[in-house]
Amino acid sequence: MSGISIVRFEPINTPSFTSVTHHYKFQSNFYHHIELAMGVTTYSDEYTSPIPPARLFKALIVDSHNLIPKLMPLAVQSIEITEGDGGAGSIRQINFAEGSQVKCIRNRIEELDEKNCSYKYSLIEGDGLMDKLEKITYDVKFEPTADGGSKNKMTSTYYTKGDFVLTEEEIKTGKEKALAMYKVVEGYLIQNPDAFA
Repeated sequence: MSGISIVRFEPINTPSFTSVTHHYKFQSNFYHHIELAMGVTTYSDEYTSPIPPARLFKALIVDSHNLIPKLMPLAVQSIEITEGDGGAGSIRQINFAEGSQVKCIRNRIEELDEKNCSYKYSLIEGDGLMDKLEKITYDVKFEPTADGGSKNKMTSTYYTKGDFVLTEEEIKTGKEKALAMYKVVEGYLIQNPDAFA
């Protein structure tokens, strides 16, 4: 793991909405799209990576409970499967390092398709959910690109309670933190070409 930088990662402080559509192009390989509507906010991201879909999917999704705490010990203390076998219907708990604003969150795995590199899960419990959101669902898909890398799409849907409204800033802040984790794993795979091959 030489050369891997340790990243301080705070979990998503879940957000809200209005009725607008925004597009952001931060870098040449990242695309962001937000749709805001009363009660439900949808946020879409696209990332390109030089890593093939299967390797990235295994590292970021399938084996994340082992890899992420090793790469980001200042942020993530542990990731545990508290119910089920890690497949659809399982509950995964992420325990954050001491000093983090959020102690833990729980995700329910809705779908896990290793063959097609797709994953759907919901944030259902924990400090990160606050009392203003019912849940957040994430739909993730890794697709091959012509150059041997991958295009990775993620759609996040925030379901709010009452008339709570998420702001663009809250959404962007949470996404930037998640992107930091993505980039740490990608960097590890680039530096360790045999890992998850």
